[in-house]
Amino acid sequence: MATSDIYVVTVKDYQTSVFINVYEGERPRASDNHLLGSFTLFGLLPAPRGYPYEVCFDVDQNGILTVSAIDKSTGSTNEIKITKDKGRLSTEEIQRLIQEAAAYCIDDKKFLRKAEIMNSLDHCVYKMKNLLKEKDINLKLSSEESNKINTAIAIATNLLDENDQQNEIDFLEAQLNELESMYKIIIGKSW
Repeated sequence: MATSDIYVVTVKDYQTSVFINVYEGERPRASDNHLLGSFTLFGLLPAPRGYPYEVCFDVDQNGILTVSAIDKSTGSTNEIKITKDKGRLSTEEIQRLIQEAAAYCIDDKKFLRKAEIMNSLDHCVYKMKNLLKEKDINLKLSSEESNKINTAIAIATNLLDENDQQNEIDFLEAQLNELESMYKIIIGKSW
């Protein structure tokens, strides 16, 4: 019997449920893998995004995969059981996916790097917007600083909304670095 637990977080403010897809495959992008099933965990506490819940993967001696999710603070739980004869890939199909993963390794690394930067950029925009909601922060910023910060946030938000595949990793990383340095300036002024 093999068990693995991971902690996952909500992606939206005040989310009370999460939809969980279960995939089999070797690739980092979900769409490049095989969907085994889905379920929803209801009853999460409405909280700012980043609220944690646990997902557990368990394979028993009969090859039955049980994926469960639990919100430890509320006790809400749900699960899905996937038998080895229902919707699972054959040995040949698994070998094909492994070969594809090896063939697309470089592309997958680029995809992961870009996804990490996009997630960091999104998180930084979120932190800055919340910080700027505090009244005393805005009083400490000059109108020039405030305009520059709001412009940088708007540019980053547009990049995130577009999710444009043409944007290069270096460009996105530069935007992230600019926002992070502005965030540090704002934090410095808040002390």
